[in-house]
Amino acid sequence: MKKFPLIVIVTGLSGSGKTVALRALEDSGFFCVDNLPVALIEAFVAEVSGNSEIREIGIGIDIREKGFLTDVENVIKSLKNKFHTEVLFLEAEQDVLLRRFKETRRPHPLQGNIEDAIKIEKERLLVLREYADKIIDTSSFTPHQLRRLIICQFNLTPGEDIMTVVIISFGFKFGIPQNIDLLFDVRFLPNPHFIPELKHLRGTDKKVADFVLKNKIANAYIKKIKSLIDFLLPNYIKEGKTFLTIGIGCTGGNHRSPAIVERLARIIKKHPVKLNVVHRDITSQIQ
Repeated sequence: MKKFPLIVIVTGLSGSGKTVALRALEDSGFFCVDNLPVALIEAFVAEVSGNSEIREIGIGIDIREKGFLTDVENVIKSLKNKFHTEVLFLEAEQDVLLRRFKETRRPHPLQGNIEDAIKIEKERLLVLREYADKIIDTSSFTPHQLRRLIICQFNLTPGEDIMTVVIISFGFKFGIPQNIDLLFDVRFLPNPHFIPELKHLRGTDKKVADFVLKNKIANAYIKKIKSLIDFLLPNYIKEGKTFLTIGIGCTGGNHRSPAIVERLARIIKKHPVKLNVVHRDITSQIQ
C-alpha cells in the first residue's frame, strides 16, 4: 500500500487554468508549490512527506522551466511507485486559449507568435499528457466553475469511500462539456423560451421550473433517469469510483436543463455522495 501524502501534479497548456486549479487545491488544504524545477521535485517531496501534518501536496509544473521534459517521466514514475500520485492535465481549444491571452494581455511563456507557441507547447507536452490520470478541457468553464470542479474532485479524505457527483446544465449550442460520464438530452421538452412571460426567466425560477416539471413527458423522463441513477450510484460507489459528472443539455442552457438539474439534484442528494451543481450557461445568457 502506497503511503501518504497524496500528490497531485498540475500541468497542461498555458492559459488552460493551471493557476486556478493549484489555488483551488491550496484552498482545499493541499500544501502547494508552483514552478518547482523537475530535478528538485523528489527531494522536495521526501522532505515534506516527513511532516505528518502534511497529507496532501499540490505541485505545479510549467513549460517555462528549461529542460522541461528531460527528467519528468522518470520523476513521475518514481513518485507513482512510492506515493499515491495523480497527474492533472489541463487543456483548452486553441481559439479559447487565444482569446484568454488577448483578454489578459499576457505573453505566452514561449514568446513569439501565440498561435505558433501554442502549437509548439502542445507538441512538447504530448508525452506528459500520456501520463495524466485526469484530463480536463477547460474551454467551457469560467475560473469560478473550474475552481469548484477541482475542489470537488480532490477534497476527499483519504480512505473515505465517498463519491463526488457534479451535475451540469448546459446548452448544446455552446458545446458539450468535456469529461461527461452520463449525458442526457432534454431538447425534446416544451421550450419556455417561446413563452413570452417565461423567456427572460431562468430554469431555477419557480415559474419556469413549474412549466417544465409539470409536463407529463418531463416527469416520465425524470423517473427513468432516477431509476438509472438509483441503480448506478451504489454500483459506482461499490466499484470505487470517486468522481462522476452528469450533463443535462437543452438548446441554450437557460430553461429546461437547469430545471431538470435542480430536480435531479434532490434525487442525488439521497445517496451518500458529495454533490455539486453547475449551471454552465445560464448566467451568461440571461441578464
